[in-house]
Amino acid sequence: MSKFLNDNLKGLEAYTPGEQPRDKKYIKLNTNESPYPPSPEVVEAVSASEVVDLRLYSDPLCKILKEKLAIRYGVNYENVFVSNGSDESLNFYFMAFCSKEKSVVFPEISYGFYKVFAELYGISYETIPLKADFSIDVSDYIGINKNIVIANPNAPTGLALSLPDIEEIVKSNPENIVLIDEAYVDFGAESAVSLTKKYDNLLVVQTFSKSRSLAGARLGYAIGNAEIIADLEKIKYSTNPYNINRLTLVAGAAAIDSDSYFADNCKRIMETREYTEKELTKLGFYCIPSCSNFIFAKRDTISGEDLYLKLKEKGVLVRHFSTPSICEFNRITIGTQEEMETFIEKVKECLV
Repeated sequence: MSKFLNDNLKGLEAYTPGEQPRDKKYIKLNTNESPYPPSPEVVEAVSASEVVDLRLYSDPLCKILKEKLAIRYGVNYENVFVSNGSDESLNFYFMAFCSKEKSVVFPEISYGFYKVFAELYGISYETIPLKADFSIDVSDYIGINKNIVIANPNAPTGLALSLPDIEEIVKSNPENIVLIDEAYVDFGAESAVSLTKKYDNLLVVQTFSKSRSLAGARLGYAIGNAEIIADLEKIKYSTNPYNINRLTLVAGAAAIDSDSYFADNCKRIMETREYTEKELTKLGFYCIPSCSNFIFAKRDTISGEDLYLKLKEKGVLVRHFSTPSICEFNRITIGTQEEMETFIEKVKECLV
């Protein structure tokens, strides 16, 4: 840390991304990436001619992609915001709508970036504990009169709220913006996008990183009331008008055009998730029921950290968190069927 860093940032604890070691080849089950490649249409769209055109700036309006997203979700063009990964949408939400005076709440156990953004901008925030079964208690958010951020399904637990539960939260806080982070919604949960037509205080954020196999392209989007979207656009044009590069824009548009390909992949991942959960249960693990592309699991006879380290030695990466309330668990991304069969065999070796 340099002596020049602003005092208000010296205590900031930055977000820690999943490790990306290069020392040997691993089965990567630690960062919730898709095990399947982008669709053939995406690969074809990122063509040599598009690479040549990298000398030109990308479209700051993201017009073609926004139009396709609007059609895909049955909303208007002005209801869509396109961002550099869903993290940028989250970043702009905290920047635009939260402050010391406009506080925000989110679950105590959830995506770690929420707390980072709040502290980065000096925002008043409160974390709300989960129930004993790691589910969100909807009553904790009813009429709380604060901005609210909820990942649905939640991470790292994989549990999801129902659409009626989300609606109760949204309609009981009409003077505050409720953000529903749907990074994992395509793996078994129900999207709240339809509710954005009914409530002007709801912002739904999604990503191309998980179900659409474009984690490396960095592409996300938000859907909500036109005035809220205009606020996000204002922040974008005040920071980085060309926030989406040319190749990502064409890849994103092609991904929307090949929805059936990605729907099939999601189905395969959910089937493999069911297989993995059954096999872990046979081995004495407790698995939280998941609506995401990962499983959150623990076994009483081996600590979460020990299992993580032993698997890493054997060439398998999973995600371990040191937070006391969840340190006995590991988050296991669902890979291909073959990868998960290998994972189960390596787990058996670790238990000997």
